[in-house]
Amino acid sequence: MSQSLKKVGLVSLGCAKNRVDSENLLGMLRARGMEIVADPAEADAIFVNTCGFIESAKEESIDAIFEMAQYKKTGRLKRLFVTGCLSQRYPDALLDEIPEIDGIMGVADYARLDEMLADAESGHRPCYTANGARFLKTPRVLTTPPFSAYVKISDGCDNRCAYCAIPLIRGGYASRPFDDIVAECRRLAEDGVTELTLIAQDTSRYGCDLGDGHYLLPELLEAVSAIDGVHWVRVLYCYPDSTDDRLLDAIANLPKVAPYLDLPLQHIDDNLLKRMNRRGSADWIKSRIAECRKRGILVRTTMIVGFPGETDAQFQTLLDFVREAKFERLGAFTYSAEEGTPAARMPDQIPEEVKNARLDQLMMLQQAISMDFNESRVGTTCEVLVEGFDEETGRFYGRSILEAPESDGCIWLEGGDYSPGEYVSVAITGAEAYDLTGRRA
Repeated sequence: MSQSLKKVGLVSLGCAKNRVDSENLLGMLRARGMEIVADPAEADAIFVNTCGFIESAKEESIDAIFEMAQYKKTGRLKRLFVTGCLSQRYPDALLDEIPEIDGIMGVADYARLDEMLADAESGHRPCYTANGARFLKTPRVLTTPPFSAYVKISDGCDNRCAYCAIPLIRGGYASRPFDDIVAECRRLAEDGVTELTLIAQDTSRYGCDLGDGHYLLPELLEAVSAIDGVHWVRVLYCYPDSTDDRLLDAIANLPKVAPYLDLPLQHIDDNLLKRMNRRGSADWIKSRIAECRKRGILVRTTMIVGFPGETDAQFQTLLDFVREAKFERLGAFTYSAEEGTPAARMPDQIPEEVKNARLDQLMMLQQAISMDFNESRVGTTCEVLVEGFDEETGRFYGRSILEAPESDGCIWLEGGDYSPGEYVSVAITGAEAYDLTGRRA
């Protein structure tokens, strides 16, 4: 370990899965005696954990690298390291085009941290992007509030959706050992975490490569929810064809598990789903939603508009489906042609202005649906996890079990005093399109 690198900063971009990698990296750095600082001007070394999922994320990552590189001139920065998805995918280009970078580390090479630091100290520009150990038993520094944490249960993906670069970056699907996940959840609970969110590129397939090949997410949810101190458990990023009734029963029947299914669907037109290389028909998708409704499970989904060849009629089919399904939560994004993916080579690419117009139309429809759902909650009472205090509005805010951290709206709390991390009973008194208002019941 270099004696000249005493203080370290980190910029973490992209999804919650990337955040967990960043937290593990911070834990490794702290265990090596380095002080973690929030101000990059104070850092001797800075790590930028990049995202490379879509074009806008790549641009944000590159901008962050250039921004941090300036601290070699204006701060005390000696070493700038780049990790994560963008570095895994474009290591040579980054090293060639940004000479301020002192080292590259991909998504599965964190075990080589000491080697990279030593190589950089020797004047080399190390570049590690091999397929190394995916799951390290390392200390972890939470960047979330102390009462809430994400837990990664697998890495990589075998779905091979035509538009997605994740398999090119993170490789095939690999489940994390069952006992390791439960042990980490237990440690987090002992440290005061009361809300655990299980994440992966595809959580519903968890366990398919372990033991007899059966999906083990229901058993994992049962084991995690049995841990003392855990109050809420939720699971994100399920895939339609592996979301079976057994999983839905576990979500509905385990008291600590959020009755909340995050089911990115991308589209509903069968022909487009085939072009996207998505498994599961429109009829199967509709059956999953019906089974959720029967069990009282809220559904969150994500849609893509402007996929190559999407016709006006197919987009209208999507609108009609959303209008009928009335998703409580829906996000959407315009299709982005990613280098190396089959969809990028498809004919009939949709003009950007058409994509954006379709996105606006879809989100206007969803805004009205979300408003109706939120208004239906006025007059009800729910348990709320208090998250913090907003200086600008002078109000505390929190979430119920029906709002996932970071991706959903919040509940603004009026009257009285609240403490972040506490669970309180709240009467819902008002509704907006995405947020609610309430007061202690």
